[in-house]
Amino acid sequence: MTGSEVSPSFRLAYVPGVTPAKWVRVWNERLTDVPLTLVPVAPADADGVLRDGSADAGLVRLPVDRTVLSAIPLYTETTVVVVPKDHLVTAAEEVGVADLADEIVLHPLDDTLAWETLPGRPALERPATTADAIELVAAGIGVLAVPQSLARLHHRRDLTYRPLTDAPQSSVVLSWPEDATTDLVEEFIGIIRGRTVNSTRGRRAQTAETAKSDGRRPDAGGAGRKATGKAASGKAAARKTSSGKPSSGKAGSGSGSGSGSGSGKASAGRNARRGAGSSQGGKRGKPRRRS
Repeated sequence: MTGSEVSPSFRLAYVPGVTPAKWVRVWNERLTDVPLTLVPVAPADADGVLRDGSADAGLVRLPVDRTVLSAIPLYTETTVVVVPKDHLVTAAEEVGVADLADEIVLHPLDDTLAWETLPGRPALERPATTADAIELVAAGIGVLAVPQSLARLHHRRDLTYRPLTDAPQSSVVLSWPEDATTDLVEEFIGIIRGRTVNSTRGRRAQTAETAKSDGRRPDAGGAGRKATGKAASGKAAARKTSSGKPSSGKAGSGSGSGSGSGSGKASAGRNARRGAGSSQGGKRGKPRRRS
């Protein structure tokens, strides 16, 4: 990100047919202190609005000037042909460009489809806008090929449309000046891409991450103390083993009850062992009297 200053609002340009409502709703939920202002623009003016800074970003149609503008593809629209409801093409579920060979196909000046060869027969004059072309279709002058969103935008009860299978299509992108990728632009990119609040790589996510980092108190000696604790525990276990009770196994039992001398030898053996242990761990019991 190259921009660090916070604008009083985020200005989002959009062209006809694009509906930014769902993204605007998420923005308003997440950034309550930064209002988003919508800036409607004509397709032909979209590049200029972004280049001169009249908008921070825009939902526009390709092509855009990629030498100065960044662009993230969003979706590609189906192309349809708009006709009167009683037109012959309405008998089919979809039509091809060849089916319009005998039709007058209107080509408005703000057309967003990149035709290599215009279908059908040309009109005497090109309508100024798509809205004007829709009026001519309703008057029975000709038919019109447009992205489906524009057909819906200019819906009329006396008109309908059918998919035009082999026509060029219109792609919608999020675009902004490459040298003005501000924190707010990053926020909107995150919303467009469906990131959650915690994963958005904007200024708010960075602030939260910084606060989280500052809140940690790494313990450099923690590992050392843990190792020391284990060593101490091992030593304590060793001392317990050396000074603990003798094994429960009985020595010198033999068969039957055994003789007194055998018992005395066993007792002497135990005393001897205790004496050997006392040389390491200290004397136990009363000291013997010297004769």
